[in-house]
Amino acid sequence: MIPNDSFEYCHDLLDDKPQEACGVFGIFAPNEDVAKLTYFGLFALQHRGQESAGIAAFDRGQVHCHKGMGLVSQVFNEDILAELVGTHAIGHNRYSTTGSSHLRNAQPAVVDTRIGKFALAHNGNLVNTPELRAHLDELGCDFGMTSDSEAIALGIGVELDRDKDKSWEDAIQAALNYCKGAFSLTIATPDAVYGVRDPNGVRPLVLGQLERGGYVFASESCGLDIIGAKYVRDVKPGEIVRLDADGVHSMTWKEADPKLCVFEMIYFARPDSANHQESLYSYRVRIGHVLARESPADVDLIVGVPDSGIPAAIGFSRESKISYAEGLIKNRYVGRTFIQPTQSMRETGIRMKLNPLKDVLDGKRVLIVDDSIVRGTTSRKLVKAIRDAGATEVHMRVSSPPVTHPCFYGIDTDTQDQLIAATKTVEEIGEQIGVDSLAYLSWEGMLAATNQNPDHFCSACFTGHYPVTVPEMLKRSKLVLEETPTAGQVSS
Repeated sequence: MIPNDSFEYCHDLLDDKPQEACGVFGIFAPNEDVAKLTYFGLFALQHRGQESAGIAAFDRGQVHCHKGMGLVSQVFNEDILAELVGTHAIGHNRYSTTGSSHLRNAQPAVVDTRIGKFALAHNGNLVNTPELRAHLDELGCDFGMTSDSEAIALGIGVELDRDKDKSWEDAIQAALNYCKGAFSLTIATPDAVYGVRDPNGVRPLVLGQLERGGYVFASESCGLDIIGAKYVRDVKPGEIVRLDADGVHSMTWKEADPKLCVFEMIYFARPDSANHQESLYSYRVRIGHVLARESPADVDLIVGVPDSGIPAAIGFSRESKISYAEGLIKNRYVGRTFIQPTQSMRETGIRMKLNPLKDVLDGKRVLIVDDSIVRGTTSRKLVKAIRDAGATEVHMRVSSPPVTHPCFYGIDTDTQDQLIAATKTVEEIGEQIGVDSLAYLSWEGMLAATNQNPDHFCSACFTGHYPVTVPEMLKRSKLVLEETPTAGQVSS
């Protein structure tokens, strides 16, 4: 058993950031080893979830499914993949939001129906899960999981079994009409793979094509690149796309109102993933330029917090003409051990994750660029470590606005009173984390730098304006402060 205090220690080091929900993958390619390609697709999407992984492959109506706790490379090996034979498959990486971190909640979820089994993988979070589960309970459904993803899958099964004239598309569409919130899905049936996005498209999903034929869904384009698939397009908000032996078929199940999570742009998605024909690395460098124009600093060095703060730091350096340096070295394996650290190590803390380069920082006025501050715990330790390395001044710039509101759409954020910017001014945050100066990217600058329609993004974590209505009971679970603008809040 993992000691609770040890887990909380590592969690504190890793998770002073919003955490993504999941990564999904789907492939229809009868001439390929679909299980192995799904494995590598999930490997590329590992950053989206590290708690569990699973693959379901379909072969002439039979489903072969394997899932387990841990990283993709820990859950699968050559022998397991060899047993997952089929013409098409879906896969999933999980970071839990609704439903605990337990094997029973690992995906894909597999459901039996009157016309065969199907499997479902889900990225996102529903805001009406209790109501949906109550509806399904009244219909006699048996629940094996505690996640909203299973509720979506059971809903599809119920719709299919209640009406013998319904097709898979009919059942999927009917079940989705009960679902409120964020969901990008891959669904595998005996003869097809479906990709689905909610009408707001809060979570991403892309379509790609393999060189020898066959098509692929992935949460991000990096999941296509790793297997040599060519990006075709994004699955549209409110769209159902079917992949089968005859190719690609599309239908609109709901009118679209695009609201892609802007944190996908800033932090969640891999920098080599594409959005609107450019890498997210390019966007992150661009917001660094904007940040430098909005909040310049008189310093000797620009240092990015690895890895997500580095592109914006490079942009800040280019715009300000101040040298960029690697002043922090990241240990990428900190989250993989739960051996109890000593008390002195706990107090030092940050060096298990980030170690300062003393000869780079000593005697320098340093500006740190990070992508976000959520609770401020890691930032405070990081600033102290840089001062201990000899920096004469430590300034910080953040390449996103202050996070003042929790997310209800598939990101694991704290309750509002634990979000430092919801209860403190920028000046107070600066004092708490121990910097000489602190500034955030403006809400307007963040959206303008996308070079897209700013209305097509969800930025509720910065504004409190939620595009999908959140039930009052769920709101009260996280919005513990009064619904009035706080000192750190950016208005839209």
